[in-house]
Amino acid sequence: MSGFDHLPAEELPDAPPAGASADEALDNGSEARMADHSPRAKVEALSSPPPAFDLDDQDTKASKGDEDEDYGDSPDIDGPQLEVSLPPAKSSDYSDPEVMRAFYQRLFPWRLLFQWLNHSPIPSHDFTDREFAFTRQNGAYLRYQSFPNFETLRKEVLEFNPSRFEIGPVYSANPRDRKSLRKAAFKPVAKELVFDIDLTDYDDVRTCCDKANICNKCWQFVTVAIKIVDTALREDFGFKHIMWVYSGRRGAHAWVCDKRARVMDDQKRRAIASYLEVVRGGDKSGKKVNLRRPLHPHQVRSMDVLKDSFAQNILRDQDPWRGSDQAERLLDLLPDKNLITELRRTWQSLPGRSSTEKWNDIDTTASKGTNKTLDTQKLRDAKQDIVFEYLYPRLDVEVSKHLNHLLKSPFVVHPGTGRVCVPIDAERPEEFDPLSVPTVTELIREIDEWDLEHKPDEKEDSSIIEVKTPDFDKTSLKPYVEYFRRFVAMVVREETLNQVKVKRERGAEHEAMEF
Repeated sequence: MSGFDHLPAEELPDAPPAGASADEALDNGSEARMADHSPRAKVEALSSPPPAFDLDDQDTKASKGDEDEDYGDSPDIDGPQLEVSLPPAKSSDYSDPEVMRAFYQRLFPWRLLFQWLNHSPIPSHDFTDREFAFTRQNGAYLRYQSFPNFETLRKEVLEFNPSRFEIGPVYSANPRDRKSLRKAAFKPVAKELVFDIDLTDYDDVRTCCDKANICNKCWQFVTVAIKIVDTALREDFGFKHIMWVYSGRRGAHAWVCDKRARVMDDQKRRAIASYLEVVRGGDKSGKKVNLRRPLHPHQVRSMDVLKDSFAQNILRDQDPWRGSDQAERLLDLLPDKNLITELRRTWQSLPGRSSTEKWNDIDTTASKGTNKTLDTQKLRDAKQDIVFEYLYPRLDVEVSKHLNHLLKSPFVVHPGTGRVCVPIDAERPEEFDPLSVPTVTELIREIDEWDLEHKPDEKEDSSIIEVKTPDFDKTSLKPYVEYFRRFVAMVVREETLNQVKVKRERGAEHEAMEF
């Protein structure tokens, strides 16, 4: 990875109705309209406390999951080093327990993870009442784990050695005490707003790969999705602290960490997910996009991104309509029967035409002027819908809708690929290559190689105190950890400033009352 230096009704529109803003998406429901197109969401619309939550289904896994299912300069910054020797680096045994234990001990950024979730260097309710869930090596799933500090979390992970762990919400009480509490006293109260992009949701439009397989061509769907979703969250809702994380195989997760996002209830989470949703229906359904006109400002902005990528990523890389059967899918999305008949005749007489040629044939045939029934505006709208259907982000909105949803932690290892779930720089998502993300065995090998190359000279002065190099600094994981460090620092800084501001305001109110 380079480059690191509408309260919704049950029936929602394909996206926010034309003329609606993010404000209305949260305040006025799916049928709301507005006079102006102000892009900023109201702070107060996002800050009401969550309602009581029904925990009847809490003993089942809330997370969809994904696929298969040291910080600082001092050597002890992540707590005492347990005596776990590094196993030999293997090329494919990604889930070997000793390999995983070595990774958790020497490479996982525990203190940074703690500061990210705690929003402060000092343990608080944000961390101590947070749920963690472990997936054991034998497949068992252990929920409602909580920890007083990162050292205890680290110790337990090293002991249980899970294949991965997930992060859930902050509860109103400690999750370990839930069985002794009344249901009303134990409810989720905060969690990052999250989004999940999975390439299997694109299987009906990607031709290069399917299922769990990916390549750099189909990864462009994720790149485009990051650009569009990240921009909407920042410009339409005013969020600032958004971290994108590679899922380890075929997708990416977004964590919106602003406090306004963390305290949103399910209703507001559904509203934002619906605001962003355009493509609907599974891979067997018919037309998946029916945009209202005029397009909503978010859709207009998205169209600019999609147009820049459509020719290369869809027409050339995926070439989805080259075959005659595939071309029928394109014809099904066009509005005029006479145009469809003429195009079909042309393509049957010229077999093997590429998707680029067939896409251009639509305009060429329409511009002949022989079709007196053709509505050119409807044709233009249909082509826009096609661009959205094939390239607009396909979100697993269920992941985003619920406060109690668990999501895989950053920096865990995907058990099927061995790749680490590293951050993606949202300012330069096109520079991220999922196939170059280091695997856990590669990282262990890199540590071995670094230690061998930097082996101390026995003749050197033994009185000189050597500063120990953190293990992640010896590996290709370093730029990802440094990116995470900078992100966490910004989150903690803003949280601290906000707390100081609140204290000052309360102090001023108290003085005014005394006067």
